[in-house]
Amino acid sequence: MGYAIITVGGKQYRVHEGERLLVDRVTTDEGKTFNPRVLLVGGDGNTDLAPSVTVTARVVSHTRGEKIRIGKLKRRTGYRRHTGFRSSLTQIEIESIGASARKAAAKPKAQVAAPAEDKQAESAPADAHARTAHPPKGYEEMTVAQISEHAASWRRPNLEAALEYEREHANRKGAIAALESALAGKEHG
Repeated sequence: MGYAIITVGGKQYRVHEGERLLVDRVTTDEGKTFNPRVLLVGGDGNTDLAPSVTVTARVVSHTRGEKIRIGKLKRRTGYRRHTGFRSSLTQIEIESIGASARKAAAKPKAQVAAPAEDKQAESAPADAHARTAHPPKGYEEMTVAQISEHAASWRRPNLEAALEYEREHANRKGAIAALESALAGKEHG
């Protein structure tokens, strides 16, 4: 990759590998790395407007910018005010552009192992591929009142799985009663 356009702190920068630049203060500690958002990758005659490449940047140091003097005065009144401002900056170094390409090279090894698993799955009976029912998402954290309120809208397999979970783990009487009544409603409805 030739260059990348990244955004850090709401500003965009065109960067190359090994380049150091000053950006607005970043919360990352000195010596640590972070991955800024990549907007565009270019170079070698190719431009990618929707990159899947990651840019790795290392925080070199946190510094302060030059002091800017601000003076206010009004003529013939003696009004004079002077203030100053120093921006908080971070010096970063771009370590790599396109680190995801190295990770992508490691994926084919995992894909080679996948066909062996497929052969085992083919030899297994068709029952093994059947979907198993689970309690609704976030069920473990729900209170009895929430369970009784939402149980009527759940599907039958979810209700049965939730009832099984309740009997094995929590064994809350109110929740079991709400689930059983919702199941009875599904049978008659």
